[in-house]
Amino acid sequence: MTGQGWRARPSEILRVGAGFDLGGFDTAGTPGFEGGKAEGEAAMARLGGRLSDLQEMLFAEGRSGGTRAVVLVLQGMDTSGKGGISRHVLGMVDPQGVTVRSFGAPTAEELRHHYLWRVRRALPQPGRIGVFDRSHYEDVLIARVEGLVDGDPWARRYAEINRFERLTEAAGVTVVKCALMISPDEQLARLASRLERPEKFWKYHPSDLDSRERWDDYLHAYQDVFDATSTASAPWHVVPADRKWYARLAVTQLLVDTLEDMNLAWPPATFDLDAERARLAALMPVAADDAPAAPAKKKR
Repeated sequence: MTGQGWRARPSEILRVGAGFDLGGFDTAGTPGFEGGKAEGEAAMARLGGRLSDLQEMLFAEGRSGGTRAVVLVLQGMDTSGKGGISRHVLGMVDPQGVTVRSFGAPTAEELRHHYLWRVRRALPQPGRIGVFDRSHYEDVLIARVEGLVDGDPWARRYAEINRFERLTEAAGVTVVKCALMISPDEQLARLASRLERPEKFWKYHPSDLDSRERWDDYLHAYQDVFDATSTASAPWHVVPADRKWYARLAVTQLLVDTLEDMNLAWPPATFDLDAERARLAALMPVAADDAPAAPAKKKR
């Protein structure tokens, strides 16, 4: 059920469909949501409890023999807010039911395997929500723009990724794909902020500025990814990310809607409920008010 403030489900408003043009996308927009930052933060607070309940139901299902899970794929340029989504959205649920994985440069072992090998191994176990902070799409984005792969394997890789996601869905793992898109000006402001805050120095790398020189190349690569891999079963959702509050709210609502569409329920008891209640009652200490009265002393 769509939360208060939304004109329609974000899964419909933000979904990449035929004719989607990233070049004309408004990264500062708040599509589908009626209200500003204050209203968005209030809506986020209301959604937190619902997301937590749904995540616990999914976790309980997994602990009771269920096979379903969810993986949230987060892609975006540097400073687009992927880490913030992990902290502020998934931070509202029980951490034991969440796994977060980031896919940076492949290790020597990973390079000996197909590029999807490490991703397949990182899929969440039943009952859990997995978060991919960067994902298998790095192998058709940064690998393409930075020239890390010989030849022109992109069409083949798009087909391999689509097949991988179909098999993932068939195995019970729902794939939710979100691309957080920011403007060059907003990215520049966020990079500048990192250089003014000592606690953010570790997040800055000189290569961040080098990537900006290939901004148009990245947009072209993202457009091709959306055109080739936004499928009926695993569509892309392009999220405006200049306003952090909106991006976090939109992803939260997407997760809530996804979990609600799974028709989750608390697993039934697998034991004799009445018998266990009786056993437990027998072990309970007798309250003072319920204890039998002591016999009156005889007068001498």
